Amino acid sequence: MTIWFLLIGIGIISMIVQSRFKNKFKKYSEMPLTSGLSGAEVAQKMLHDNNIYDVKIISVEGQLTDHYNPADRTVNLSPEVYHGRSVAAAAVASHECGHAVQHATAYSWLQFRSAMVPIVNVASRIVQFTLMIGVMLAIFSKVLILLQIGVAALAVTTVFSFITLPVEFDASRRALAWLNTANITHSTVEHDGAQDALKWAAMTYVVAALSALVTLLYYAQMLLGRRD
Repeated sequence: MTIWFLLIGIGIISMIVQSRFKNKFKKYSEMPLTSGLSGAEVAQKMLHDNNIYDVKIISVEGQLTDHYNPADRTVNLSPEVYHGRSVAAAAVASHECGHAVQHATAYSWLQFRSAMVPIVNVASRIVQFTLMIGVMLAIFSKVLILLQIGVAALAVTTVFSFITLPVEFDASRRALAWLNTANITHSTVEHDGAQDALKWAAMTYVVAALSALVTLLYYAQMLLGRRD
């Protein structure tokens, strides 16, 4: 019963955080950047200021689809960020470049996270199927092997969610420090806005990790109960 309350609670918190993040992004997307730089220009400058010249900046479709891809060394920015000349665009663009800086400086948590990607990809593909079928088999035939595989796969993705946290926090830290020293966010209002936007973006990762943990506990409890 406690797990159910946790699942419901984390679901409600997740919706609140997602809503707050979208509202914050919208708010700071409407706050012009005094420097007048676009997100793409901010990204280019941050990369060059960190002596990174082999990373491409490209525009990708969608909203809030921004990410850094270490495999092909690209900073991928959504159209609103790529072309935007707002505080939000600068914050997101510099955050993604923060990942590129992590990559260039061999940041340990990013390396660990990247090393996990192959096994996480496999776990992500099988987790839903193994849990769904595994639960039915456990209930109707007391066969637990598939449920055990599902819980193991879920454990891998949960660990990955938590390893992502220091990577994201550090990228935001690098972004905010650079925005300040490079004088991209000219005023305190602009800098505070960038910080607020990135704070709520980080909160979405925190909630996702906690949600993954609670889900793991739910299925682990179910598995242990079936083994009794």
